[in-house]
Amino acid sequence: MIRAGFSEDNRQNLIVKHQADLVVVGGGMSGVCCAITAARAGIKVILIQDRPVLGGNASSEVRLWILGATSHMGNNNRWAREGGVIDEILIENLYRNKEGNPIIFDTILLEKVNQEQNITLLLNTAVYDVEKSGSRTIKKLKAFCSQNSTEYHVASNLFCDASGDGIVAFKAGAAFRMGAESKEEFGELFAPDKAYGELLGHTMYFYSKKVDSPVAYTPPAFALDDIKKLPKFKVISSKEFGCRFWWIEYGGNHDTVHDTELIKWELWKVVYGVWDYIKNSGEFEDVDNLTLEWVATIPGKRESRRFEGEYILKQQDIVNQVSFEDAIAFGGWAIDLHPSDGVYSNLPSCEQYHAKGVYQLPYRCYISKDINNLFYAGRIISATHVAFGSSRVMATCAHGAQAVGMAAALCTQKNILPNDVLKKGLIGELQQKLNATGQSIPGIPHDISDNLVAQTDIRLSSYTSLSTISGNGKWLSLNQSAAQMLPLKKEVKYEFELNFKAEKATCLNCELRTSSKPLNHTPDETLECQSIELKEGEQKVKIAFDKSLNEDKYAFILFQKNDLVSVEISDYRQTGLLSVFNKKNLAVSNHGAQTPPENTGFDSFEFWTPERRPKGHNMAMEINPPVKGFGKDALLNGYTRPTNTGNAWVAALTDENPEIELSWNEVKTIKEIQLHFDPDFDHPLESSLQGHPESVIPFVVRNYKIKNLNNEVIYESVNNHQTINKVKFTNPISTAGLKIELEHPSKNVPAALFHLQVF
Repeated sequence: MIRAGFSEDNRQNLIVKHQADLVVVGGGMSGVCCAITAARAGIKVILIQDRPVLGGNASSEVRLWILGATSHMGNNNRWAREGGVIDEILIENLYRNKEGNPIIFDTILLEKVNQEQNITLLLNTAVYDVEKSGSRTIKKLKAFCSQNSTEYHVASNLFCDASGDGIVAFKAGAAFRMGAESKEEFGELFAPDKAYGELLGHTMYFYSKKVDSPVAYTPPAFALDDIKKLPKFKVISSKEFGCRFWWIEYGGNHDTVHDTELIKWELWKVVYGVWDYIKNSGEFEDVDNLTLEWVATIPGKRESRRFEGEYILKQQDIVNQVSFEDAIAFGGWAIDLHPSDGVYSNLPSCEQYHAKGVYQLPYRCYISKDINNLFYAGRIISATHVAFGSSRVMATCAHGAQAVGMAAALCTQKNILPNDVLKKGLIGELQQKLNATGQSIPGIPHDISDNLVAQTDIRLSSYTSLSTISGNGKWLSLNQSAAQMLPLKKEVKYEFELNFKAEKATCLNCELRTSSKPLNHTPDETLECQSIELKEGEQKVKIAFDKSLNEDKYAFILFQKNDLVSVEISDYRQTGLLSVFNKKNLAVSNHGAQTPPENTGFDSFEFWTPERRPKGHNMAMEINPPVKGFGKDALLNGYTRPTNTGNAWVAALTDENPEIELSWNEVKTIKEIQLHFDPDFDHPLESSLQGHPESVIPFVVRNYKIKNLNNEVIYESVNNHQTINKVKFTNPISTAGLKIELEHPSKNVPAALFHLQVF
């Protein structure tokens, strides 16, 4: 029995003290990826999250899907899904949860963090104060957990604020901004003429489901009673739920930090009013058996404070795809701004303008210019309001946060501060440490100087020399313009033979296009146009282009829309091959072409985007000369996804036992082997609601064996589904060579490998 008498003094809560190498505040996708990256790099991390689950806006509390540079496959950013820990999480979610259940996603995040012995996780714990040892140095944080009435004092040499509203940076006194800068301040043409304080608002989602019997609904008294107050009420659909109602947004005209509870009540008012309209207005059929399964209790936030770093990202950096020496991540979502009145605005719910490709994010945006031991991650990084419109989305935030985690590990190991990574010329080392974890920084290949693969004689059992994409007897209608993307070689003139079927005699327009920038996949340069005369029925047609590319990069064998014509397609799928279509995707403001208003600083161009599987077949064709570049050189160029070329060794599909053999002139001691497989970086892998056709990406090698030269198996993988496989030997092995035997993923997909590292 515990009994306590009256106390004249205020009682104190239990105080628990923690010390770590890095303290991460905020357990959204940014905080999670930062903490895991740092922990795996060998430092002690405390992750503080003020909610009962991890994931932030992606968690079951909010239920927004995770997106980034892939943009629902609605832009021209090919093979642009973010790599590293965020890729690992999304691939794992696909494997266990391809239906997109947000509850399952919660468990995956909790498991990933819980498995890291270097992470101490504090859930339901809110940071409320900061103690500094000087004007520019944080000493410790104070936080409180309401669930166990415990106060935590958490000390460290390094802190990362990934809290969304920037509680640590704010309390520490770091400079911040809210609202839009003027056009004059940074020369951003999309910015307003005068600075203003209106923001993107919050959103609240709901889920519904059909049950076996009718369900009546009586709305709460606070529900919106006149649905016509919402200008978009006519687009409300009884068949939609979750984050497809992203436009139920409010709060941009309020203080999106301190007015969040007020904003939440207004969003509840709208959500319950929308459901009342669906159930009781008589405007919808087949809704009697629909029930309201779930409504969020906290809103998903878009914008509040942005903190000033050593560099402020701006519109021109995104549109012009500026290269930075300190690049550590990339973005690619559109510059996506919303009217501050949100759901009550008569304006379109968003304005999205895309760049022609992905853009680099510099390290300087992630370090405070004011507090010398503070990193930023997530939506609070150093960016203008306009640039924030792109950098704010979760996959982009998580990708940058991984760089923070690795930088914190580097700082801890070298006993330096965040800015010293710049001052001491350590950016290159940071970039390479990130690349080793799959970061794929644009334009920054792996340094292979320490990779034993670069010192070996590589023998391949086969490699693909692409001369044929075999047909399957099925036809793709050219009721929309379509193109086959191929990684062609410079100064080579190619000839293509395809099968067409015409309903009657007609003329088909064909073009050879490419991108004006070698690493982009926007077909904005037309090299040659041809007009093909087709007769009625099926026929083979040879297309020989006189023009050739001036450098190695992707070309588009492009056919303009003709409703009378179909082209034969293939079941053959291969790493680095893709068909694309000039089609609309209104979810990301893709109307087939981007035609921005004048003097807004955006480019005009066409969108050429893939179909999701099981669609998206390649066009059947014969290619002369064959497309080369899928041999051993691809294993040594340091890139782990298609860029200007496929960047992968691809075995011949006819090779029944694909094998890579490495041999050295002397015995080597090997501690680790890394294999980078193809997880289809073009697929967005939305984490919730969307759903996906398969649980394992069809290009990933499932089964493989690693042997020594005596044919002794030293490692075997069965049913792999992940991108990066790290084989670590507790007791290093000594051998003069290795054999890696792989199985083709399926009868129509050859085994492929982007990168092989042996240390």
